[in-house]
Amino acid sequence: MYVVRDGPRHAPPLVLIHGSGATNAFWGPVVPALAGDHHVIRIDLPGHGQSPPASSYEVPAQADRVAAALDGLGIRNASVAAHSSGGYVATALATGRPDLVRMLTLISSGPSLDAVSPQPVLLRALLAPPLGPLLWAVRSDAMVRRAVVATCARPVAVPDDVVAGLRATGYRTTRRVLQQHTSYLRQRTLPERLAGLEVPVLVIFGSADPRWDPTSVRQYEAVPQARIEVLAGVGHLPMLEAPEEVGELILAAALQQP
Repeated sequence: MYVVRDGPRHAPPLVLIHGSGATNAFWGPVVPALAGDHHVIRIDLPGHGQSPPASSYEVPAQADRVAAALDGLGIRNASVAAHSSGGYVATALATGRPDLVRMLTLISSGPSLDAVSPQPVLLRALLAPPLGPLLWAVRSDAMVRRAVVATCARPVAVPDDVVAGLRATGYRTTRRVLQQHTSYLRQRTLPERLAGLEVPVLVIFGSADPRWDPTSVRQYEAVPQARIEVLAGVGHLPMLEAPEEVGELILAAALQQP
């Protein structure tokens, strides 16, 4: 798997996991605030960005691949922050390998299938057949940027490496990943899964998230060890829309853990 590392190698490890169809580049604006005090490890999930495709995109299988990458780096007892459906992979990682995860930060991670909002029109067109594969094949950088901006509530300048990473991820892979993430939520909601873990959880949600009903963040109140932070006027991509706030929240939560 493709891995990017920032910060001192001897510092406490902080693992960043992206969402469906995305890449490690989505974390770029937040990294400078984190790398001073942490060994920051960003991973491209299987089939995304510069990581090769996988035979299975089931959530536990993705978590196993992340665990193998961390084992290869000698990482243990890490803080893990994940965006969107990357939160499902992070939860599966904490479930299967509790030795690797000391705390979780979940950003814009939808708690259940009944929390899904009507998706932005351009995003629906890019992801749904029969038009999706055709648009995917001819999408320009400008179209990719419009798709990213459609999920935001605040004005954002979409970095070039975010665009490049999205263009490197294939349509079929993205569809398969989304199907597996839906299956994971259908089996059990994320709050139900998290309630069975012993790690502390920070949940960050934007009050104007267009992909998930922002009020669904209340479902995480059922998790005894969870703390909830709602960012006013922020959409689905807090790392791009409010990187300073997100960085401060992740750091504060990580530093509170022994």
